[in-house]
Amino acid sequence: MDVAVLWYKYIRALAFRQKFGRFGKKSLLLKPLKIQGASDIYIGEHTQILNMAWLAALPLNGVQGKLTIGDHTQIGHFSHIIATQEVVIEDHVLTADKVYISDNVHAYENPDLPILAQGIRQLSPVRIGSGTWIGENACIIGARIGRNCVIGANAVVTKDIPDYCVAVGVPAKIIKKFNVTSNLWETYGSEF
Repeated sequence: MDVAVLWYKYIRALAFRQKFGRFGKKSLLLKPLKIQGASDIYIGEHTQILNMAWLAALPLNGVQGKLTIGDHTQIGHFSHIIATQEVVIEDHVLTADKVYISDNVHAYENPDLPILAQGIRQLSPVRIGSGTWIGENACIIGARIGRNCVIGANAVVTKDIPDYCVAVGVPAKIIKKFNVTSNLWETYGSEF
């Protein structure tokens, strides 16, 4: 490749990174589908956001959304992360492809109006604890997930999940929890 082309790509990448609230050292954002509100998106160090991700920090009802992705985190292909209040993904989180994370939903209460015309309804802020793994096609909507959790593929999480749990299904239910006394993962309900 021509040296001039390499310099052009390098300068373009630097300009792109400067639009973010923070873009940590040795982090990568590969071919995003869409970035909205980049100045309110904070990406840690050594983090990878794979192809076709849609990241957004948008205002709702006069409040600016904030999206924070920690250090050493990997966000899978085609993921969609929207913050209208606050979404925090802590360090060392791994998401598979096509994961949806949001702190809001489309309003639908009025049956006489198209949903598109009803606006957005704010939910609770989202926080995904460090060390958590989120499976393919999972949706995290207005819920908190603790540290070192496993969220199964295709799960829909709408309620908080405590630390050290495995949750699966629609809606997501805890099926295992780490017992600190026995130092084992146990079927949920056996001693909790």
